[in-house]
Amino acid sequence: MIERYTRQEMGRIWTLENRYKAWLDVELAVCEAWSDLGRVPKEAVQNIRARATIDVERILSIEEVTRHDVIAFLTSLEEKVGAEDARYIHLGCTSSDIVDTANALLLVQAGQLILADIRALLCTLEDLARRYKGVLCMGRTHGIHAEPTSFGLKMAGFYAEFERHLERVHAGLESVRVGKISGAVGTYAFLSPQLEEKALFRLGLEVDPHSTQIVQRDRYAHFFTSLAVMAGGIERLCVELRHLQRTEVLEVEEGFAKGQKGSSAMPHKKNPISAENMCGLSRLLRSNSLAAMEDQALWHERDISHSSVERVIMPDSTILADYILTRLRRLLEGLVVKPERMRENMERSYGLYFSQRVLTALIATGLPRQKAYESVQRLAMQSWEQRTPFPELVRGDSAISARLGSATLNELFDPTYYLQHEDAIYARVFAHAADHRA
Repeated sequence: MIERYTRQEMGRIWTLENRYKAWLDVELAVCEAWSDLGRVPKEAVQNIRARATIDVERILSIEEVTRHDVIAFLTSLEEKVGAEDARYIHLGCTSSDIVDTANALLLVQAGQLILADIRALLCTLEDLARRYKGVLCMGRTHGIHAEPTSFGLKMAGFYAEFERHLERVHAGLESVRVGKISGAVGTYAFLSPQLEEKALFRLGLEVDPHSTQIVQRDRYAHFFTSLAVMAGGIERLCVELRHLQRTEVLEVEEGFAKGQKGSSAMPHKKNPISAENMCGLSRLLRSNSLAAMEDQALWHERDISHSSVERVIMPDSTILADYILTRLRRLLEGLVVKPERMRENMERSYGLYFSQRVLTALIATGLPRQKAYESVQRLAMQSWEQRTPFPELVRGDSAISARLGSATLNELFDPTYYLQHEDAIYARVFAHAADHRA
């Protein structure tokens, strides 16, 4: 199922062919850097570039014997290039110089797609927020009616959050956009910082100021935890949609395609399956971030315990993030929003959401807060127990009516009061929206 929704670009990034291609890009950059420094003949570099190609099946065949993927890769290149010039490939390097630097290339490719996904989702959230600006609905705390908000404000709140996710993922991506060509323990014993700078500049990567045999894994942890925090935001939005689709609420519905079925036993069922699936997949993203953090503590200048983990979480987490973000955007684009149901649900608590307005109005007349609170609470409990509109009980209370008067009471019971600052919130939230649309 994931393959149907995942964009092909993300899948291609993590193919063996593209992985080996990234390794080759690093090897070529190092050869060219050596050539710039006069250590490798330019003709040799030209020959290497012209003849070095990727043969996945041959590499895997060699690896069955060598039990070492980088050596198998290098052996395959030597067969293509010829021993005379192939001796300049991997000159002075250790395997992690190639693998970690190539990892950065792959993660940048994947991360750029994820950033594009987030920007596309932001556009969808903005569209929803603007379309349903001013559409009153019930705000809930603890799952209980609190005070009115608008469905547009709900979506604006998620927009603001995903702007933060965009910033965090971008920062995490910058953290891993570094390479290292510093040798077996990071001392440049057979290399040089100058060579490293030249090679990484060609690749569009920054130099890790101090690497050992590897780029330190706090960088990877930063990136994968940024995806995990984003996954928490995705689940928060999906939980909201799942609650709003409950039969008792039914303020939104996931789109339901022609011929779609909700249950093998109950033909009437229309379930929030996309939101539910994304909640589950978000948990996988968060779990993978824990594995990335566990990879930080390696022995001395490096061990290999992180490698097997990263072979799983690098493709899995980026493919999952791309998939979930794309599916969430499609869900929101097809979301059925029911403003009339929102108004109906507001009245299910008999106007009790006006209680704070009455409370503050009584306090403004000079009534002590606790006395005012007790008066309003008494009527609120009566309203709920007797299923009587709260505004009617307030108007019928002689003490409150005498203090506030009919004109003030009419003003207090206007639900549009709760949206008086909606424009100001929108101005703040969407201050940079044009940048994302661009």
